[in-house]
Amino acid sequence: MCDDDIHVGLIYDPTVSRRTFGLAAVAVAGLGSAAHAQTNVVEKDVEVKTADGTADAALFYPSGKGTWPAVLIWTDIAGLRPAFRDMGRRLASQGYVVLVPNPFYRSIKGVVATPGFDFNKPEDRARVMGYRQAMTNDGIDKDAAAYVAFLDAQPQTNKKKKVGVQGYCMGGPLSFRTAAAASSRIGAVGSFHGGGLTTKNPDSPHLLIPKTNASFLVCVAQNDDKNQPESKDILKAAFAEAKRPATVEVYPANHGWCVKGSAVYDEASAEKAWAALTDLYKKALA
Repeated sequence: MCDDDIHVGLIYDPTVSRRTFGLAAVAVAGLGSAAHAQTNVVEKDVEVKTADGTADAALFYPSGKGTWPAVLIWTDIAGLRPAFRDMGRRLASQGYVVLVPNPFYRSIKGVVATPGFDFNKPEDRARVMGYRQAMTNDGIDKDAAAYVAFLDAQPQTNKKKKVGVQGYCMGGPLSFRTAAAASSRIGAVGSFHGGGLTTKNPDSPHLLIPKTNASFLVCVAQNDDKNQPESKDILKAAFAEAKRPATVEVYPANHGWCVKGSAVYDEASAEKAWAALTDLYKKALA
């Protein structure tokens, strides 16, 4: 793993509460009143059995009777926390069953980005990098299969529909791996300021594209594109050769722009990316 696949500039922001962002997100999405969103989404803390242990996770789904397509969310380097719970809740309010696991369950349970966490601090950076390094490719693939199986086991999941997966920063490559590991179920992949999608290594995520059966949305940060301008072209060529539907776009925002509470959060670009994701899921998970 290299520094390109991690979340740069993340600082814990205690002013961003679950409720504040959740309400704002629903209003932006045009989904009705804030009260509607809060009362019509069920949120549960759950445990998922994997080949390597038990992952703590958050599960979200619309309340009431019915079944909906499932979506797996991979977090950034700071792990499962309120900002990603807000994403899960928002997506569920749009009609999806959503699982947001703690990707570092092998190393630590619960919230990684506790008050005072700053990725720029050497000690905080070293700690989470150690958690990430404990995740081997084989372990990630097995986790992905377990998470998809868990979603499929939920009575709220419409198993006739394909599953979506989305990832942020380090979660971008993990989403590519998920699409290959669970190719019969994953129908859509969203990568947002994902790092390390194209490398010169034999395990580069872009080399997995032929093993997938999904449509892709790859939203690239402008500073990532500046540092690796050839990456977007490598991705486009790989998608074309594998005949996988894909949109690869460079956004006028910096790495980490989609995550509320990040020092580089960009609301306009984050909402544009969310709208593109919503459109992808409507088409690919039908």
